Amino acid sequence: MNISEEYTGRSGVKYIFEYQDSNSFDDLDYLKCRQAYGVCFYGNKIVIGFGGQKQNWGLIGGTIEQGEKFTETLAREIQEESNLKVLSCLPIGYQKVIDTRDNSFVYQLRYVCKVEPFGPFASDPAGGVTEVRFIDPKDYRQYFDWGKIGERIINLALELKNKLPQ
Repeated sequence: MNISEEYTGRSGVKYIFEYQDSNSFDDLDYLKCRQAYGVCFYGNKIVIGFGGQKQNWGLIGGTIEQGEKFTETLAREIQEESNLKVLSCLPIGYQKVIDTRDNSFVYQLRYVCKVEPFGPFASDPAGGVTEVRFIDPKDYRQYFDWGKIGERIINLALELKNKLPQ
């Protein structure tokens, strides 16, 4: 499914988000892939984190470091930001984020994951995430609303979670 939405950043810059369902990220230009985030399931709850530059709720994940495999980024960021271990994951899709000033773009990858705690969440070493919650997926809009793209990501994660390897 293709979904396109416009977004104006806090600095006034306009972006176009073009979302695409995908079961693989192999065809994307690695150097244009900047983020890997997961819809993480612990039992029937999804994991969300509070913090970041915008001080709001959202999915757990972060920036891909040079040379890192996408699933390595996902596992590292989820551990750092929530103290959870990724047991299994599958790609959901990606956003192509286009800067309308110059038409440059990057990709943001989205996964569905099964996770389990290493132990209680204490703190994010980078200080980005300050609180973690486990919520009913139907309640996600009480915490964040990412429009049609967010709705598609959450709904597809709910469909795919039972296909995750144990």
